[in-house]
Amino acid sequence: MINLAGQARAHPAASQPGGLLDRYRQVRATSEALCAPLQVEDYVIQSMPAVSPPKWHLAHVSWFFETFLLLPYLPGYRRLNDAYDYLFNSYYQTHGTPFPRASRGVLSRPGVDEIYRYRRHVDQAMGELLIALPPAQAGEIARRVELGLQHEQQHQELLLMDIKHILAQNPLHPVYRDDLQPPPSATPQRPRWHEHAGGVQYIGHAGGGFAFDCETPRHRQFVEDFQLAERPVSNTEYLAFITDGGYARPELWLSDGWDLIQQAGWHAPLYWLRADDAWLEMTLGGLRTLDAHAPVCHVSYYEADAYARWAGARLPSEAEWEVAAADQPLTGNFLESDYLQPIAAPSTHDGPQQLFGDVWEWTASAYLPYPGFRPLPGSLGEYNGKFMSGQMVLRGGCCATPQSHLRITYRNFFQPAMRWQFAGLRLARGL
Repeated sequence: MINLAGQARAHPAASQPGGLLDRYRQVRATSEALCAPLQVEDYVIQSMPAVSPPKWHLAHVSWFFETFLLLPYLPGYRRLNDAYDYLFNSYYQTHGTPFPRASRGVLSRPGVDEIYRYRRHVDQAMGELLIALPPAQAGEIARRVELGLQHEQQHQELLLMDIKHILAQNPLHPVYRDDLQPPPSATPQRPRWHEHAGGVQYIGHAGGGFAFDCETPRHRQFVEDFQLAERPVSNTEYLAFITDGGYARPELWLSDGWDLIQQAGWHAPLYWLRADDAWLEMTLGGLRTLDAHAPVCHVSYYEADAYARWAGARLPSEAEWEVAAADQPLTGNFLESDYLQPIAAPSTHDGPQQLFGDVWEWTASAYLPYPGFRPLPGSLGEYNGKFMSGQMVLRGGCCATPQSHLRITYRNFFQPAMRWQFAGLRLARGL
């Protein structure tokens, strides 16, 4: 078992260099712990253009600290290898020309050992920087370190997404870890609906802690009265959609979604396999019988939207989701829970369930800037703002999200056809 408990308690300590260094070391150690179960061959595979080889993730997050902290702020710092600035730049065009994303899997060199050597090189230098922060630059350095740590936590989730996709391509159905927590048993319950008053609501991050620029500024938005389902849609409920011919009924689908499922031959969520009269699911714990009462996972926006239409409901807007989540405790099935898979909702509970953790929930909202949005200055401004086109917002985190990484205002985003992320759905409807 990988001990990840320290992550949930970690908080930035910008005014305490030792505390910031401790947090840095915790986050960096978690990334390597997630890769520890891999065989060396697993590190180099790119199973589709959207997936990155695990060794690339480990190198890229190190490149981030090197590029945005060590080079500008640590006097005398020297790169381990100048070529890494090209190989591990993800998409920062204002910094240089990135190596093509879809070709990351052809890079057999540098090898895995060299990547870990690169991480040690960066970590040693970051330790030197954080032990003795230059007073005139301490505030900006602390802000950039926190951004880098949040960035690495994003890549921890991406690592698990990509590892799962890589292993799922293998007909041997290899197991990432055979010691994951077993899912709890649950008694199925019909989901209830919870009513929420509309009106002018405040949406977005209000300050007082870290947030990505796309979560700001906090602003007013009008929301109609609405209802939100008590929990996400379950596997059993989604199976009813499949059995009713949901993938063969064009009236349920957006045009792009219908074209996609025809071309790709989709007839069920990603990682579902039909064996005789049973449904199986590929998980990070290997091939398992489908957990009937767990939230459905690995569906695209198009599939989520089609299911909602079939169910006589719709997907919530991100504003509705945030209004419903505003007074809820930020607890759930996260990375630290060590299931690495959505689990069934508890049998008894007052109020909404599983708003956080388990699955990212698709919303009906396009990923667009909030009124008054301003990206960060310089190359760091490319972090979020340049992707505000052709993507949909997801909310709530998932079973692979570090708990300390999530906020109620967190806006995740993916293209509507993507489904290798841990994505599910919750229904909404008007009053």
